[in-house]
Amino acid sequence: MPDPITELVQRGRALTPEDRERLVDQLLESLNEPAASDLSAAWELEVQERLAAYDQGKVQAVDAAEVFAKARHIAQ
Repeated sequence: MPDPITELVQRGRALTPEDRERLVDQLLESLNEPAASDLSAAWELEVQERLAAYDQGKVQAVDAAEVFAKARHIAQ
């Protein structure tokens, strides 16, 4: 009975370097799908909480130009 992994590796080696790179990227991405899904849900909750705090006046928005100016200052 042939090993399916060995067979896939052999077939993968027949691909162009670009296609092998795409295949590897997609396989690695598939390993992270559950974590990415959890992360997306966590960020969605964070966004909702931040918007609610803003709507309730608990936090104030900061102008983007001010944020970028501070970032440039820190990076110097």
